[in-house]
Amino acid sequence: MTLPSFPSLTSLPAAEHPDLVAAPVADALAGWAGAAEVAVVAIDPDLADTAAMSEAYDIPMTASGNCVVVSGARAGDERIAACVVRADTRADVNTLVRKMLDVRKASFLPMERAVAETGMEYGGITPIGLPDGWRVLVHDALLAEPVVVVGSGVRRSKLLVPGRVLADLPGAEVVAGLGR
Repeated sequence: MTLPSFPSLTSLPAAEHPDLVAAPVADALAGWAGAAEVAVVAIDPDLADTAAMSEAYDIPMTASGNCVVVSGARAGDERIAACVVRADTRADVNTLVRKMLDVRKASFLPMERAVAETGMEYGGITPIGLPDGWRVLVHDALLAEPVVVVGSGVRRSKLLVPGRVLADLPGAEVVAGLGR
């Protein structure tokens, strides 16, 4: 099987390089059949933010997926979702995600809490290896991309995933129009 790649990056099998990803990501890759199609690439951690990485490594914004964590509550029950949207869009948190979570108000999970609960670094949070019970909402536009760049749980690397594989992530829900 050929690993997903971009000419400017060196792809390695992600499941075989747990040292390049956060511990929860390595654990998730070890137990997921789709991991065989996932590559990891080392990057300069100062270039981990999407726009900087896209420019430095010549990656189209449409081939990058940003993962944001959103929460809301209803009747004292907190509901959390990770939203993976194409990087040239923003997650429709105030309308679509709020309705999907069935909450009055949805907002971004505070950074400190997102980092603590995921075991991942800020700027590296990824939909692979999230806590049990979190919903994973995937922007339908990403599925058409041959390769999608997402976080690896750390800022010094990224994962390369065939877009269609994002639909097979544990707990993934493909959502039309998630990114606007």
